[in-house]
Formats: sequence, structure tokens, C-alpha cells
Amino acid sequence: MDTLSQTPLILITGGGRGVGAATARLAAAQGYDVAISFVSNESAALAVAADVEAAGRRALTVRADSAEPEQVAQLFAEIDRVFGRIDVLVNNAAMLARQSRLEDLGFERMQRIFAVNAIGPILCAQQAAKRMSYRHNGRGGSVINISSASARLGSPGEYVDYAASKGAVETFTTGFAKEVARDGIRVNCIRPGHIYTDMHASGGEPGRVDRVKDSIPMGRGGQPEEVARAILWLAGAEASFVTGTFLDVTGGK
Repeated sequence: MDTLSQTPLILITGGGRGVGAATARLAAAQGYDVAISFVSNESAALAVAADVEAAGRRALTVRADSAEPEQVAQLFAEIDRVFGRIDVLVNNAAMLARQSRLEDLGFERMQRIFAVNAIGPILCAQQAAKRMSYRHNGRGGSVINISSASARLGSPGEYVDYAASKGAVETFTTGFAKEVARDGIRVNCIRPGHIYTDMHASGGEPGRVDRVKDSIPMGRGGQPEEVARAILWLAGAEASFVTGTFLDVTGGK
């Protein structure tokens, strides 16, 4: 365990792209050391880590599928070894499959989406709680789950399975926040709306945000950095009396 620094440590799952990458860079600028998990795009994760280090903070990248319990345990063990602490967990890793109506969805797709989007955050939060909780001699901490406006809107004809998986994240947020509120852990949830990230390409429509932006009251899509600012507000002392809360970053939609 490295006790060289008492700098707070933030873990961002899926931190190599989109909202996760923006959060990592902003966290470093705000004084956090940053751990990033990724599944396939190592070069993107390393590029974000280089930006963190250029900001004068320490960075760690770990290949870990958050839907696999053994890999999640190894991820947190590596954080223990390198940093010896964890202060903030951002459950950002998620997957989106191609747009489809429900009757055309395959079981394997449904199973994988729920494993990554719903079970993964629970597995990571479980490991974080064992380190943050006063019950385990921790110093407290903050967990931010990334949901989606689709959990409210349902994404009919496009991604009802994705929307349902994010609904599960929201129910988990409510229960977990109440469970650990007296253990020094705050648990909150962000609902991003239509944000310019490469996730939309996974759904088969890279230009989706531009197509739907006129339906957004503010008349534009959001930037990853705008979501990152909301995440880090919830993570920090400014939100010290905030738990079990859902923050929409949707441009009003």
C-alpha cells in the first residue's frame, strides 16, 4: 500500500471515453488522484491517464469488466495496493446495443446489458462500501451512479432494455443510499440526457444527438464536461448533506 499521499482517490469505471474521460480530467484538475477501469480500449484509457498525470496527479488504469465479480475484486485490490484508499466511486461503465423494438431483442443482449449496466454498479458499490464504511473502519465516501434520462422516458422503439437497466440503477441508488447513510457514505445518481459521446455509435446512430436536439428545451445536446461538473459537485463537500438524490443533466428534457 502506497501511503505517500493523502490525496483523495476517485475511481471511474469506464473512464477512458465520453463522460468518464471528462470526469477523470476534471477530477485531476480539482485535486484528485484518479483510477480508471476499462474493458477493451486501453489506448484511450492510457491517454486519459496521461492527461491526469500532466495535471500533477497520480493515475492508474486497470482492465476490468465491472460485470465480472472476480475482475471487480481485482480492480479494488489494485487500488488498495497503489493508493491505499478510495474516496469516490463513479459507476459510469455502461453499454448500449443497436436500436431495436422489444420483439426483436435477443436474450443474450438483454442479459449482457443488465449485467454491465445494473449488476456492475452493484458489484463495484459493494467493494467500495467495504472500504469506505465506518462499519469497516473506513473514512466515509461518495458513490455516484450514472443513470440516464431514458430511465424516465423509456426509450420506446430504440432501447427499452437499456432504459430498464438504468431504472434498476435508480432503484439501487435509493436503497443503497438509505442503507449506508449512517456509515459515512453518500450515494447519489446523475441522469444525463442527450450528450455528445461515442456511445450513440454503439446504438447504430452516431448523429443521434443532432437528430433529437430540437426536442430538448435548451435546443442543444450536452457536452461530457457538463455532466462531469455535476458528478464532481455531488462527489465533493459542497454536497455534504445530499444523498439519495437524482440530478438530471438533460437540458430540460
